[in-house]
Amino acid sequence: MKSDTFVDRLDAAAKAKQALLERARSKDPTKDPEFAARQEARLAAAKAREEREAERRRAKIEAREREAAEKVARKEAQAKAEVERVEREKADGLAAQKAALMARFGTRKKR
Repeated sequence: MKSDTFVDRLDAAAKAKQALLERARSKDPTKDPEFAARQEARLAAAKAREEREAERRRAKIEAREREAAEKVARKEAQAKAEVERVEREKADGLAAQKAALMARFGTRKKR
């Protein structure tokens, strides 16, 4: 049975750590010739995605503005119709009042 000293264990751990580092360095993606092409494709996809999202946001804003304008136009049309209705009722009321006065005074004149 071999007894490992503390120093032997430290050396073994350091060698294992060094082996892991070497293995990781050998798998470094920057050394891969296709790495740059993949990165470029990812960046292009991200840029396209951002442009689509920006277009969607612009479309939503335009739709909200259009809806707000339509809502204002509807309210203005309703207000105008209400004013016209009130004026028409007022004119009808005045005409009825005038007709009543004419009927009343017209009957006096006939007597």
